[in-house]
Amino acid sequence: MLTNKNILLGVCGSIASYKSASLTRLLVKAGANVKIIMTSEATNFITPLTLSTLSKNPVLVNYFDPESGVWNNHVDLGLWADLMIVAPASANTLAKLANGLCDNLLSAAYLSAKCPVFFAPAMDLDMWKHPATQKNIDTLVSYGNILIKPAYGELASGLIGEGRMAEPEEILEFLSGKLKKKLPLKGKNALVTAGPTYEAIDPVRFIGNHSSGKMGFAIAEELSELGASVTLISGPTSLKLSDNSINRIDINSAEEMLHAAVSYFPNTDIAILSAAVADYRPAEVSDIKIKKSESELNLQLVKTEDILATLGKAKTQDQILVGFALETNNEVENATTKLQKKNLDFIVLNSLRDEGAGFKNDENKITIIDKQLSLESFTLKSKRDVARDICKKVLDLIS
Repeated sequence: MLTNKNILLGVCGSIASYKSASLTRLLVKAGANVKIIMTSEATNFITPLTLSTLSKNPVLVNYFDPESGVWNNHVDLGLWADLMIVAPASANTLAKLANGLCDNLLSAAYLSAKCPVFFAPAMDLDMWKHPATQKNIDTLVSYGNILIKPAYGELASGLIGEGRMAEPEEILEFLSGKLKKKLPLKGKNALVTAGPTYEAIDPVRFIGNHSSGKMGFAIAEELSELGASVTLISGPTSLKLSDNSINRIDINSAEEMLHAAVSYFPNTDIAILSAAVADYRPAEVSDIKIKKSESELNLQLVKTEDILATLGKAKTQDQILVGFALETNNEVENATTKLQKKNLDFIVLNSLRDEGAGFKNDENKITIIDKQLSLESFTLKSKRDVARDICKKVLDLIS
């Protein structure tokens, strides 16, 4: 949920500021772009060098840096952020934010922010329970800001009670959960197939194709970013997912992919089958390596079961099924036949005659054909952008 999100992290003067280092590391690991603003008091607890190293960005403290001559524009920071987190949020900073006081860069950036703002308080028990603090909390929430409640436990003073800043892992989970609730595919189950299949000849050799899996992986990650619970069935590939929430199932053969797809499809709302599945497999597979003893080797091939057609027969009115067609000639005619024959909601057409499209490339050029036989052609784009175009079509169908 946090991949490529711009996150502005505010760090206030609190013993809990040491947790900001772990939080920064987790946000970066989740794929977020993190910029940090510290109050001057926070620098007494943790150094800007630590947080700049972890965030891979300069840490900002003041409006103006006399050494570099750089002006830190609070308005630009507020516009840059997709979300803002103040963690730890001290009682002093909470009072400033609630009452619109603006005497440092952090409070100025908060007043300029156009994005959701989360705050994770950290203070001693009596400070947390004081009516003034609770009033400030209520005021901030009434403005639309989101409270990440402090935990119960031993505090720096030795008292036991509420006031401990939430653990970084809890904050990360809280952020992801809040973001996912607002996503258009929240509550939807999606199934994606990707990559090639390898049909064994013997323990060493196989029949395969040049598919890299890049298109399917991009679609799976885009669906997940839109809030869907995604299962990715992948043929052999060296690709890795950046989204750990995706359920990845690795297979080798067309038969293995068929069984996995049939197993997951009944509980699927959206199925996008982008895998380059072998149409034929050897009728017999040798248990031992076939030696090069003859001048010719004849293989008898038999058809594999068509996964897309199998799911098309089982498809209900509430399910969306999308297929791919990679063609070299009569592209639109062949893709349209496949669309209608296999009961698809739309088909994504690739032509190997389009420069830059096809297997292994980082870019693709597609045409989408829907049930009404309307065509929408797109320019050559990165496969992640192509995935967005495909998912937008899915969202149009759902809405």
